[in-house]
Amino acid sequence: MYLLTLNSFYSAVNINYSFQYVWFNIGSVDTFERNLETAQLEFGIEGENRLPVVYSAESDGSFLLSMLPTVLIVGFLLYTLRRGPTGMGRTGRGMGGLFSVGETTAKVLKDEIDVKFKDVAGCEEAKLEIMEFVNFLKNPKQYQDLGAKIPKGAILTGPPGTGKTLLAKATAGEANVPFITVNGSEFLEMFVGVGPARVRDLFALARKNAPCILFIDEIDAVGRKRGRGNFGGQSEQENTLNQLLVEMDGFNTTTNVVILAGTNRPDILDPALMRPGRFDRQIYIGPPDIKGRASIFKVHLRPLKLESIIDKDNLARKLASLTPGFSGADIANVCNEAALIAARHLSDAINQKHFEQAIERVIGGLEKKTQVLQPEEKKTVAYHEAGHAVAGWFLEHADPLLKVSIIPRGKGLGYAQYLPREQYLYTKEQLLDRMCMTLGGRVSEQIFFGRITTGAQDDLKKVTQSAYAQIVQFGMNEKVGQISFDLPRQGDMVLEKPYSEATARLIDEEVRTLINSAYERTVTLLMEKKAYVEKVALRLLEKEVIDKSDMVELLGPRPFAEKSTYEEFVEGTGSLDEDTSLPEGLKDWNKDREKEKEETTDEQIASLTSLPGKIMEQVI
Repeated sequence: MYLLTLNSFYSAVNINYSFQYVWFNIGSVDTFERNLETAQLEFGIEGENRLPVVYSAESDGSFLLSMLPTVLIVGFLLYTLRRGPTGMGRTGRGMGGLFSVGETTAKVLKDEIDVKFKDVAGCEEAKLEIMEFVNFLKNPKQYQDLGAKIPKGAILTGPPGTGKTLLAKATAGEANVPFITVNGSEFLEMFVGVGPARVRDLFALARKNAPCILFIDEIDAVGRKRGRGNFGGQSEQENTLNQLLVEMDGFNTTTNVVILAGTNRPDILDPALMRPGRFDRQIYIGPPDIKGRASIFKVHLRPLKLESIIDKDNLARKLASLTPGFSGADIANVCNEAALIAARHLSDAINQKHFEQAIERVIGGLEKKTQVLQPEEKKTVAYHEAGHAVAGWFLEHADPLLKVSIIPRGKGLGYAQYLPREQYLYTKEQLLDRMCMTLGGRVSEQIFFGRITTGAQDDLKKVTQSAYAQIVQFGMNEKVGQISFDLPRQGDMVLEKPYSEATARLIDEEVRTLINSAYERTVTLLMEKKAYVEKVALRLLEKEVIDKSDMVELLGPRPFAEKSTYEEFVEGTGSLDEDTSLPEGLKDWNKDREKEKEETTDEQIASLTSLPGKIMEQVI
């Protein structure tokens, strides 16, 4: 009978003969058995007399090494389960507790942020609203004596880049209270129950650090309307939102915790989140006007090294007039691009030309001087851009022209820079003139070459959007009438239109009629000014870039009055610059806070100085 354990290296053999054991090592089991069989046959040993052999393997530790990772994982899981509050006991269910992912990821900041209210410009009204929250946290008695209850929170809304997060950071820099910041997407994980657990932890952290400011950035990630896209299943995002609503109700006016949130999609937020008692105030931060842009330019010009002859205030005003529609992030980008261009050209300081090139870079994209156009294509682009320029020059409500170029930029082969007016209301005549100016390039191609190209794709897209907006949203069509429907956003899925098929057919017909009338009007205008279009196109082919002075030389002065300077734009608005001064109450609060710091420091010094004497008194 054999008891065999295989081993690839060594085995020990026990031969039991007359109750004597012989142990020795062998190299191969197969070779040993063949040799043993041959030897026993030679000696004539058969049957029961054959030698019993027992194999015993010598362990080299490989089995224990292979089991080591499994032992470590099991030990880690057992340790995690025994951790208590941050383990399974905290989340209560799911796999979230096993890896402690239910713990909040919020950061508590106090003096780490160096942004102050003086670094935020262009949103003065929103700044005052936020400063009121800070003032309440510092002086709650001032409000409580009057019976006032401070709002629990405020939600900052507005387009991207207008300064919502920057304003929250400035609040952290100004307030002498803890600032807790978290992103809305950090509540959502793949594990069930993690989002609500993190919400509970976040608000427990806020209560622990009260008085404090809690800021939830991009709250639309967790605050979307409930019941959308959830076909019968349980949504982790909805559970997280429900927990957030419950926790916000748990705050009372004596908690001294103010919640701020930021989003650029307030239209998709759940109504329960926006009601008074949760986010009491909705503060809209829109794109800055010309005064706001000048204030923002002053902030960003502060650290830049400019030429000594440049006055920063005058430069900020001029750049503000050249950047209509820019947000605060765009302005910061312009200043940074100007510094990069100056460094690229090995300049000692930044001059005004660098800023103008930076504005073109931000609006039109990178200039592609290496992209070679065929002569026929270059000629087509020149006449196309000349059509835009001449049509805008002789239309009263078109925007004033600043520069035309046939050097490719970004995705386009030509580039024209205009100076739009600072206005918020448009008439039918103004919108029609803009459509005609936009169609000028396509019409010019048709007149001079008798054919059209794909270069007008972006122009046609703008014209189509404007026509639909006039008829569907603004009620500027007699047949469709005084009604307004929301146009679908880009990327939104439209399952059904809010109007009937007959109305949709009428809208399409009226849009086509409006665009055709604008096209015919542009054809008539450019046929009259055909010689001017050719002059501008030939100058473009010669110089590649022309500005307003070239247009005046070729076409004469523009027949309509236009504004071009900062002073003309702000005329009649009450003041030349934005009023950035603080109200008297907030000024006094800032002074009191500085005085409080000084007094506290003096008291601490006096206490430390008298400490040895007090100790000696106790000893005696």
